[in-house]
Parts: sequence; structure tokens; C-alpha cells
Amino acid sequence: YLSVGAPVYFVVKDGQNYTDAAGANQICGGMGCNNNSLIEQIARMSKMPNYSHIAYPASSWLDDYFDWLKPQSSCCRHDNTGEEDVFCNATVVSTSCIACRSAQESANQSRPTPDEFMKFLPWFLNDNPETKCAKGGHAAYGTSVKVIDEGKKSRVGATSFMAYHTLTKTSKDFIGCLRSANEIAEQISQNTTAEVFPYSVFYVFYEQYLTIVHDTIFNLGVSLAAIFVVVFFLLGFDFLSAVIVVVTILLILLDMFGAMYLWNIPLNAVSLVNLVMAVGISVEFCAHITRAFALSQRITRVARAEEALAEIGSSVSVLSGITLTKFVGIVILAFSKSQIFKVFYFRMYLCVVVLGAGHGLVFLPVLLSYI
Repeated sequence: YLSVGAPVYFVVKDGQNYTDAAGANQICGGMGCNNNSLIEQIARMSKMPNYSHIAYPASSWLDDYFDWLKPQSSCCRHDNTGEEDVFCNATVVSTSCIACRSAQESANQSRPTPDEFMKFLPWFLNDNPETKCAKGGHAAYGTSVKVIDEGKKSRVGATSFMAYHTLTKTSKDFIGCLRSANEIAEQISQNTTAEVFPYSVFYVFYEQYLTIVHDTIFNLGVSLAAIFVVVFFLLGFDFLSAVIVVVTILLILLDMFGAMYLWNIPLNAVSLVNLVMAVGISVEFCAHITRAFALSQRITRVARAEEALAEIGSSVSVLSGITLTKFVGIVILAFSKSQIFKVFYFRMYLCVVVLGAGHGLVFLPVLLSYI
């Protein structure tokens, strides 16, 4: 009960004209505002929380500002008897404090003029809510509106409108909130002249998951292509040997994904970096044996595979020089107190060494003996 998710801010970039009725109507949610305004669209989405992940409608500084300006609210009052126009808080009792806008002005023109809008806006943003005036914007909107001073005139820059996400517990929930907020912001930008983007405190951590699959395919594909080119040149333009090395590395990656699934290692930026590094390390397990096989003077393929495995695989390079040394260094990570070291480094590095050694010492010689 009463549980709610993180606040989400729909930020309107600098460039929206709030002093103009047409520009304000595309944002506000009160009387006279557009049906597809920013506030109205967010309010409609809040009625479908399971789909939109928006729990409550957004609070609107613009609508509260218009209400704050109304004479009958007694919120906006000023003392213009002196040399400077001084703002009078609702708690100030003085006969010299009069309403910022008269009842006649409010009746003739419900919205303030552009000069009135920018004159009274700083007062609204600095006015603390009181019993006599609950619409003061200092508490709720003090940091939501950026007023840009341009000499004699000022204008409204970037602003934000805060709503709340639904309750989030799992990574799937957080990713759903982020994806839904981006779709809502894009829809608002299409239906209005405002350029809108969403922000919440957890977006920086989950932004990666929107493109992680594409990034994984791209990075691993580029890595495999680079390895193919390098191995092709360094093995004396031996096309078939280069293909066999790349295929073996690809199978190691495939088993790495299987191990990640079975060992509950999620695909994220950290594990992606480890996968790219695993591609480079896997070359060590494959290239030496492939080169030894290609240079062997034995007659049959089986004999050449035996020689490559005996001279390169078990003694100098793969087993003692790569597998055992890396394994000893990785075992230390198992005793770490940090979960990120245990999950993303010990488990993944152990899989790289075990799978790389298995493919290099067992699978690759058998494959070479057939091809």
C-alpha cells in the first residue's frame, strides 16, 4: 500500500515559448489547453499504469503558476508604492499590498501578458507554500524552471514536469520504465513543438540495456573480423587455417553465452567487455596449435594433429604457458568479498580459460584431423 516508484522528469528543452498562448497551451493541462498537450498526454498514460509504467499524472508548474496569479487566490501581491516593485507574501498584512493582476484584467484576459509572465515568474518560484497560499512554487518547482536573464529581458529556458513511475523491483521493471518513458517523450515531441526527453535517477544504469544486444553483435563481429584478418596474414595467407581459428573462437563464445545463462551472469556492459576480451584470449588457445599443424611435415592429418598437440599444446604454449598461469591468477578472484568480482570476473574468466583450453586441446586437434 502507498508504494510508488522513482520520480520521472519529462524535461522540455530550451526553445519553448511559454509566454505565448499557443506555446503554453501545448504544455499546460488546465482550461483552454490542448487535448494533446504534454500534461494531458502524461495524464492519459497514468490511467494505463501497467502499459505506460506511469503511476500518477505530472505536476505542472505552468498550471500552478496561472492559478497563483489569479486575484482571488491572494497569492501574487506586490507593493508598488516605493521606488521598486516589492513582492508581498500571502502572510504579509499591509494595505499597500495589492493584487498583481486586477479582477478586471483577469476577466478580460485570463492569461498574463508576456511582460507580466516574466515579471511575476521569479516571485512564484521563490514563494514558499503557506496556509493562505498553497500554490507557492518554491518547494515544488524551485529547480524545475530555468529563467535565463538576457539583459533587460528574461526568458524561460529548459523546464521539467515531474511524474512517478510504477513500483519497480526487477531489472525488467526498470528497463520497461525507461523504454516506456522514451516512447512517451517521443510521442509528446511529435504532437507538440516542444522537444522532450525523460530523466530518472536510475536511467543512467539501465540505458545500456536498450542497445546491449546490438552492441554485443557489433563488437563481437568486429573483433572476429579483425582476428580473421590478422591470423590470415600471420599464418602466411592460409585462408583455411584462419577460418578454422575464427570458427573455434566463435564456438568458444557460444559456450560462453551458455555458461553465462547457467551461471546467472547477465549481459551488460561489464560482461560485454569480458566477452570481447575473451575473443582476444581465445586466439592464444587456437592459433599456436593451428600454426603447428599447418607447418608439420607429417603425412597424414591425424599425425600432424598429434604432433601439434604434443609439441605445442601440452608442453610449451597452450597448457603450461596459457592455461595454468591464467588459472592460478583467476582462482584468487574467487576469494573476493565483492559480488561484482565473483560474478563478472572470476566466473567469466574461469569460463574463458576452461572453455578455451577445452576447445584448443580437445576440439581443435580433432577438427584439424578431419579438415
